[in-house]
Amino acid sequence: MMSATYKQRLRGWLSYAFASEAFVVVSLTLFLPICLEQFARDNGFLQPEKTQSCSSLSGIAPENADVRCAVKIGWLWIDTASFSLYVYSISVALQAITVISMGSIADRSSYRKPLLLTFAAIGAFSASLFLPLSSTSPLWMVSALFAILANVGFGASVVAMNAYLPSLAKDSPEVVQAYSELTSSSENRDGNAALATSVDLELESSSEEASDPLLGHPVHPGTSQATYTAALSRATSRISSLGIASGYGAGIILLLVALIPVTRLHGSTFSLRLAIGLSGIWWALFSIPAALWLPNASNIDESESGSIKSDDDWTFGSEIAAAWKRLGVMLRWREIKRLQNTFRYLAAWFLLSDGFTTITSTAILFGKTTLHMQASSLVLIGAITPFSGIIGSLVSPILQRKFMWSNLHVLVLLVMMVSLIPAYGCLGFLPIFKGTARFGGLTTQGEMFGLAVYFGFAYGAFQSYARAFYAELLPPGEEARWYGLFSITDKSSSFVGPLIVGLIADSTGNIRYAFFFLVFMVWAAVPVLLSVDVDKGRQDAKDYISRRTLVGE
Repeated sequence: MMSATYKQRLRGWLSYAFASEAFVVVSLTLFLPICLEQFARDNGFLQPEKTQSCSSLSGIAPENADVRCAVKIGWLWIDTASFSLYVYSISVALQAITVISMGSIADRSSYRKPLLLTFAAIGAFSASLFLPLSSTSPLWMVSALFAILANVGFGASVVAMNAYLPSLAKDSPEVVQAYSELTSSSENRDGNAALATSVDLELESSSEEASDPLLGHPVHPGTSQATYTAALSRATSRISSLGIASGYGAGIILLLVALIPVTRLHGSTFSLRLAIGLSGIWWALFSIPAALWLPNASNIDESESGSIKSDDDWTFGSEIAAAWKRLGVMLRWREIKRLQNTFRYLAAWFLLSDGFTTITSTAILFGKTTLHMQASSLVLIGAITPFSGIIGSLVSPILQRKFMWSNLHVLVLLVMMVSLIPAYGCLGFLPIFKGTARFGGLTTQGEMFGLAVYFGFAYGAFQSYARAFYAELLPPGEEARWYGLFSITDKSSSFVGPLIVGLIADSTGNIRYAFFFLVFMVWAAVPVLLSVDVDKGRQDAKDYISRRTLVGE
């Protein structure tokens, strides 16, 4: 039976996923890049003369006007399309710095919730400020600052949110029951050992008495341990899947709401600002249940708190400095060898995170430039993908339980499923699809909608299992710090794929060639992923903490 306290904690955690992921779906991946480009365009000039305002061509369709806009930032002229990319890159860098600095503080259970809410407030407030900021204002450049603060606030708050996941899984009813059975088996085993010692003389006098029922039924501790481990793994993936489904659901609801003003106002700058502002208000509003229901402590046992000291002599400055020092220690070759399975997974995550993100952006660009899809169709794809992601994140745990798959098996299956998308796009080079064929090889707009459903299903499940699988390899009591490294690995890889795809498109003049690179990138991660030994990695993480505690690191 699930306790009321646990239900409240779980609802608090899910409510923050519901609050923050709406910002990602609506703003970060869709309207924010478009809005930043539009801000720059409204203040830019046509190249190469740079004398005529870009806004003077607002009534001309892009396909009929082969022109480029540039905006002057300080003494530099920057392409308006590049403006949002530069802002995103800066925000990613600052996000990485922030999550590294806050890792040690967030691992202190009493500060995890305040940190989450503080960064949530910063992000939500910054997104909301797009509402009053006009693109014609002399302060239009402040939009870049708002976008950076919103992205940093989201990334940092999610690191704190993810740090709750291991404790939520451990306190779930099925794991508590499995742990109780494990403890009971251990007690019975100890009692049997004591009983066997006390009747040692009788056993020596008769070999037949050695199998007497007095000794009790044999206990197999390995079976109980395996049951507990499997229950913990399933609980982690189930809760993570619920979080992904909750966030995607919020994103779809808000996206449908935002599409009303965006469509009626014909994609004006104000309609884009309104959509971003609504995502900030949504983020703030639905963070209130998280503020009420999430515990101030993460229920981490003191014995598991690893290197987190319990004294009160620390300061924020000293913890931030210590966090950077610990990062250097974490990345030493000696430490990587001690946690080699954790770092193997991070290496695979580096490739997969970049590969999946690049597949998304490349597909949108491919649909726009090669298949000539309308903006409304691309927005519809943007809504179909997370909706299918909800189904994938909820159905995958059911299939996992039915077929008794491990989290690793599910991950590999999902990776292979996603790799089929760029492989399918490569078929478009075959002569059969270049002729009179009206379907196949990603040569029609209708195929994009089908692939959106397929990709969304696999990607939604992948996101939940990627987070859950990583939770099994973390040193207990240092969840925030290691989820910070998880986030850094994700963000630091996000520029590699788009850069190479851009180079391929520029050099060949055909973005379809990028599909070959994407297939290779995703498949390259599979052998790395298969090399991860989950059981050894889990034990190595516990030993890592025990050693740090003994040596006082």
